[in-house]
Amino acid sequence: MVLAAGEAPEFLGPVVALVCVAGLIGAVFVRLRVVPIVGFLLAGVVIGPHQLGLVSEEAYVETAAEIGVMLLLFTIGIEFSMERLAQIKRFVLVGGATQVGLTIAVVTGVVVAFGQDWRIGVFTGFLVALSSTAIVLKVIAAKGITTQPAGQVSVGMLIFQDLAIIVMVLLIPLLTGDGGGGGPFGIVRALGTAALVLVAVIVLARKLMPPLLERVARLCSPEIFLLTIIAIALGVAYLTSVAGVSDALGAFLAGMVLSESRHSAHALSEIMPLQMLFSAVFFVSIGMLLDVRLLGELWWLVLALAVAVVAVKLVTSYAAMAVLRVGAPTALASSLLLAQIGEFSFVLQQAGAQVGLTPAGMGERGGQLLVAVTVVLMTATPAFAAAGERLARMLGTRGAARRPGAAEESGAPTGPEGKGDRVLIVGWGRVARNLGRYLRANDIPVTVTTLSPDLAAEAEAEGHVVVRGDAVRAGVLHEVGMDSVRLIVVCENSGEETTHIAEALHNVAPGGAIVARPRDALDVAGLYEADVSRVVDTERSVTEPLARTVLDMLDIDHADPGKPDPTRVVAFDPDPDTHCPHVGDIRPVLPSTSGCTGCLRQGKHDWVHLRVCAQCGYVGCCDSSPERHASAHSAESGHPIAVSAEPGERWAWCFLDQLQIEPAQRDTRPV
Repeated sequence: MVLAAGEAPEFLGPVVALVCVAGLIGAVFVRLRVVPIVGFLLAGVVIGPHQLGLVSEEAYVETAAEIGVMLLLFTIGIEFSMERLAQIKRFVLVGGATQVGLTIAVVTGVVVAFGQDWRIGVFTGFLVALSSTAIVLKVIAAKGITTQPAGQVSVGMLIFQDLAIIVMVLLIPLLTGDGGGGGPFGIVRALGTAALVLVAVIVLARKLMPPLLERVARLCSPEIFLLTIIAIALGVAYLTSVAGVSDALGAFLAGMVLSESRHSAHALSEIMPLQMLFSAVFFVSIGMLLDVRLLGELWWLVLALAVAVVAVKLVTSYAAMAVLRVGAPTALASSLLLAQIGEFSFVLQQAGAQVGLTPAGMGERGGQLLVAVTVVLMTATPAFAAAGERLARMLGTRGAARRPGAAEESGAPTGPEGKGDRVLIVGWGRVARNLGRYLRANDIPVTVTTLSPDLAAEAEAEGHVVVRGDAVRAGVLHEVGMDSVRLIVVCENSGEETTHIAEALHNVAPGGAIVARPRDALDVAGLYEADVSRVVDTERSVTEPLARTVLDMLDIDHADPGKPDPTRVVAFDPDPDTHCPHVGDIRPVLPSTSGCTGCLRQGKHDWVHLRVCAQCGYVGCCDSSPERHASAHSAESGHPIAVSAEPGERWAWCFLDQLQIEPAQRDTRPV
């Protein structure tokens, strides 16, 4: 359809309002050090039909929210691999089952005591039993307790809750008691059907997914790989929904199967930005359900219900952890972490609404109260976590609450120096292969990242640790374990690609030393701005080792720390009060040689001082030297400024104005 001039698509206004308001409020909450999910919920409250009405047509948002739920479960499935489940299986199976079962039983008893049917009580128990996986994982990661007892117990129970959603979604239609396949036989039949579907999906996925991903990965195209991952997630979700099982469950299963693939880190890093976008839409859509006017009328009931939920979750979670015998401090800290209602409770609420079930049998008002209580408790979760940390310390177990070092948090090996000695090589080829062999010969561990399955297999055959994926993705670097990496080497890309990779690495892994070796033209200024520590020019990298080898064979001492380093960028930042009109010609350069270029051509070594041209990197001798090559180069090339290459000197000289230029105060990087 063609739009007339001045018209806009019908959906564009609501989408712009949703994104802008969510981004603004989310940024405010990040500044307040509150998880942005709470901001997304409040953004939905602001723009929803009950308040400003900026988004009156909810169909678009609901569709995006459903995709968000599927992608969220898909990424959770990737992260919860079978290996990870096995490590904390006791926390998952024993602790999680006890906590969920006790919560459902207690809530059912309370609801029945207030005169409601037991089916309503069980449904309400489903809603209350779940905690927020998204918020709790962010909180424990921020506090650095993922590998501590409190973090592990919390993660184990969250995994069981996420898995329990599968059964809960299947049971909700059977709680209506309308004779439509209800009763024990109906439950058994539904669970049996679901089990068959799950087995079929897992078997097919295990057979089809590895060769499919291998073929796609060989294309080395991030775009095609991303499309394939989304197709797998949504395709499996669609197949399970056609078979009568939750589409969100299908997405979770697809992620679980993919987690066993060696491309799981690559897949997670590619899909994470999309997952975050659609998940934000999901939380905004939940916030749109809240009517602030009703909240104002029933604020006392919201607070009372929030207190009741916290009390129930504390009691049931603590009891479950008592069964695990993890100790009182850990049990208390974990119980406070889980004392909220989770985002997937809204998925269950929507499933219940389709069959006439509402929270506590209160109809639309019950749904509003669920949203309000959830927003309150999600907002309070960081405070709950801090309180649990303090209480655990008071009870005398520092290990449950202390913050580990960054390397301990990521599971990376640590040592007395903090940083490890591992080298990360980005990309794999002939240069990287030879470098890897040299490093291994010197007992230096190497990790390689590459998109190519063939090159990854070759690097593994050399004995290196390989992480498949794009190194500029935060998820891939998390898989690498940057706390053990001392140096990053980018040596198999074009000049433009090398600059882009260095810039991205500087953003996602700040502080890491980077060595760059572009295989073609250099972008010296771009690499300098990306904070690259050393730059190896491809042409010189062959000549200089050859020259050093020849000099060694001739027993000539060529080591001189006072000479310019052709791999270190020379960047001079002039004093802004300098009156020289030529300072605008100064740019970051690489020294052309480690001595005076003109003298070396003549076979001489009797220069006095060295200067580096601030426009092309030519190294020349000063006017006190016999040949005065620095001045001669300036006159011949028209490049007016040279930087002193003498150790400890930080000044430049303009040959045209015969003026010494002092550095700016902030110019602290060495020449």
